[in-house]
Order: sequence, then structure tokens, then C-alpha cells
Amino acid sequence: MKLRIMPIFITVIVSATVLFGGWFTYRQLTLYSPLTKIVQNYPGVNNSHISINPKEVMLKLDLAPSADLGGLVQLLNKQGTDIWGKRTLQLEVTDHSNTELDKVWENAMFSVSQAMATQKYTEIPQTVENIMQANKDIQVKAEMDERNVYVSLSNGKGSKFLILPRHSQVTGGSA
Repeated sequence: MKLRIMPIFITVIVSATVLFGGWFTYRQLTLYSPLTKIVQNYPGVNNSHISINPKEVMLKLDLAPSADLGGLVQLLNKQGTDIWGKRTLQLEVTDHSNTELDKVWENAMFSVSQAMATQKYTEIPQTVENIMQANKDIQVKAEMDERNVYVSLSNGKGSKFLILPRHSQVTGGSA
């Protein structure tokens, strides 16, 4: 029995195309498109990039100074967990900070870190209020969920978004 190479080769190519094309289409329609729609339709999101692997969903965000990071995370946790299943959500926010915002955060970081280390989260809004009273041109907002504290600083020229994990004693957070 003589094997014909061309029909075997064509069968392998067609099978691989159907298999990987189906996998790609599935990922695009059930994961990427719904998440992209949620994120891009949220006010204040300038740009986003989503990468998904078996253990996590990595979301890189470029936010406008007026964006509500805590609200976006709440929306993602509400609508997105059905999409990504048991994967964990990891956020990375592009830093548009300037020296004024960095200096303000540097002065407030100790108070916020102490409140988080002692788990006295009710002290964080007072720290935010003190920042806004001392710096009239800076808008500060702090929000919290079960995993993180989200701090947003903006002065019209730049913005700084910090994600501070609640269950570790990391100072400075990730910007």
C-alpha cells in the first residue's frame, strides 16, 4: 500500500486550521471581546490591553485623570467573573504622575501604610481629606474592596493611580 503524501498533508493542514481557528475564535468571542467591551465603555479609560493565560487575566490600563479606578474594578468583578472564571485579575495602570503628585503621595504614604498595616482602614479617608485641604489643586479619592485599596491623585496636569493590596504590608503600592 502506497501512502499519498499530498492528501495526507492537506488533511493535516485543514485539521490544524479548523482546530486552532476554532480555539482562537472561542477565545476571541468568549473572553477578549466581552472584557474589551466592558473596559472600553467605562468612562475615563483611554486605552487598555488584555492578556489572558490559564491562571490570570492581566489588564493594562491607561486612564484619564477623572477615571474612577475603584468603580471600574467593581464593575469588572461584577460582570467579568463569569467571563474569566477562576482566573485572578491583575491590574497595571500607566503612570502619568508628575513631581507634585509624587511629593504629595510621598508625604501621605506613611499614614496610609500605617492605617493598612494596623488594618484601620477608616483612617485612610481622613488622610485623603488632609491631603486635599493642604493642596487645594489636587483631587484625591480613596476606595476599597475586599482585596485592595485604590487611591487616585490628580492635579489637572497629571494623575497617579495606586493599587494597594489589603492583605500585605507593602508601602507605595503599584502605580
